Amino acid sequence: MRRNAPLADGSENLDAVTLGRFLAALPADVTVLHDAGNSAAPLRWVEPSELEDPTPYLLDGEFVLTAGLPFLDDGGTKERADAYVRRLVGAGVAALGFGLEPYFEAVPDPVLSACQTHQLTLVQIPHSVPFAAIGLEFSQLLESGNARVFRQLADTNRQLMRAVLSARPEHELLSALAQRVPVWAQLFGADGRVRARAAAAGTGGTSPAAAVEPSVLQPLLKRLLTGTGPRVETDSLPANGSALVFGHPLRSTKDATLGALILGTDRPLTPAQNSVVSSVVGLLELLVRQRTSGSLAPSQLATALLLHPESLAAGSTRQLNVLRDLLAQSVSGTRSGALRVVQGVRADAAAPASADGPVRELLQWRRLFDTKMVELTDYGFAAVTRLKVDDALLHEVEDLGWRLVVGEPTEMAGLPASYQRAASLRPRVQASGESVRVDDVSWSVTGLLGRGAGTMLAARLLEPVLAQEPDRRSSQLSVLKSWLGENGNWDASAKVLGMHRNSVRRQINALAELLSMDLSSAQVRAELWIALQYVDGVEPQMPQDL
Repeated sequence: MRRNAPLADGSENLDAVTLGRFLAALPADVTVLHDAGNSAAPLRWVEPSELEDPTPYLLDGEFVLTAGLPFLDDGGTKERADAYVRRLVGAGVAALGFGLEPYFEAVPDPVLSACQTHQLTLVQIPHSVPFAAIGLEFSQLLESGNARVFRQLADTNRQLMRAVLSARPEHELLSALAQRVPVWAQLFGADGRVRARAAAAGTGGTSPAAAVEPSVLQPLLKRLLTGTGPRVETDSLPANGSALVFGHPLRSTKDATLGALILGTDRPLTPAQNSVVSSVVGLLELLVRQRTSGSLAPSQLATALLLHPESLAAGSTRQLNVLRDLLAQSVSGTRSGALRVVQGVRADAAAPASADGPVRELLQWRRLFDTKMVELTDYGFAAVTRLKVDDALLHEVEDLGWRLVVGEPTEMAGLPASYQRAASLRPRVQASGESVRVDDVSWSVTGLLGRGAGTMLAARLLEPVLAQEPDRRSSQLSVLKSWLGENGNWDASAKVLGMHRNSVRRQINALAELLSMDLSSAQVRAELWIALQYVDGVEPQMPQDL
């Protein structure tokens, strides 16, 4: 028998808790009876279960805990133990933790034999270590690991954004990349010449990027500049820090190769480091697109429409296609993409204009809506965007003190009419102080129902939930809304809520009993979903004293 400490964990994944790392963090008297050699495998969850077959409720990569109840009496035979372990392995379970007492003083031999046969890591847990402590240790490891990676990525993203806004954005981006990731980097233009370079300092004897001659990289660069589509080209060089060399093409919206980024390192990158590389590639593509056709499109489009306004209504097919191309470039989209007119008004009409001036405000809307087609108006602003303007973007704009009229999707020729329909709804937004979508006004249940009736519906249907203590009420409403929003899918709801699927199932069952409703009914789900859209307008109720 071996203790857990000798289990080697060579994983470099900062964003995952591996089995080896987890076992190493457990108390010293937790013993590994059989090591299946999967210490580097990511561990998804710790799940206690005394079911004879828990696999229908498990996800792959879980650590199953049992006190041995399934192995009492006839369940302890060699055949039954073998079948139990075989099911766990088939479900992708990472390890089995066997708790001693009150049922067993030692792990039964058939269980140990089955784990050895089917290569399932088996861990003996003494009675002095409760299962709750095992789960708590995993949660703490998961939380600390994720928090560390999120902090690192947030700091890195801020540094990358500062680099993009600098006077020499390409050089500063590569410098920021080399500070965060142990690589050397060289940026090439479409002509094959080096535009910028950088290297991580002191990363295991890595030679500076300047020491890697561009001529050595020509075969890899040629593949990057002549290929098509998103891809990663790889190679290996004998120089220090170049055991792994990989390149990313920098592409235009029409898949023209505008340059390439080539990186070298001695070790595979972690997922977090690959995320940084992906961010840098994306930012470099934006910079190179801005430097080429993208920044010229709006002026060409404006010139064409000013000099030839008839081309929009009665132009030839060739003229219309040229205009569509220019408009697509101006909104960072493609010719076939749908467009939307967005109009913005201040939530507080009496609020003073931005102290930063019109240029800063114009750039803000261009950034948020990913378009160069923005105008400042007497009522606020108007923009043409290819974005759907989802709730996250809508809330971001509202947090800035604005309310939106979001137009329906349309093609280029329909933009003037779309603008007029949006303009007709501006008085409603100014009077109500709430954003509105043109699509929702006439052809949605919530649009027809109205806020008053919707609030009454919410108060009536959700009364048992709303009558509870604020924290309990808020938690149950969040679970119900997420579950309904994911169409009753347990796994998807658990992912959104950050909970285990079994916890979501228990809470939904409790809600069904509290509401006295059959949540399997499509009509009930629809009514609850509509009611949840208006629950914020219901006056809080004081919990009833019993």
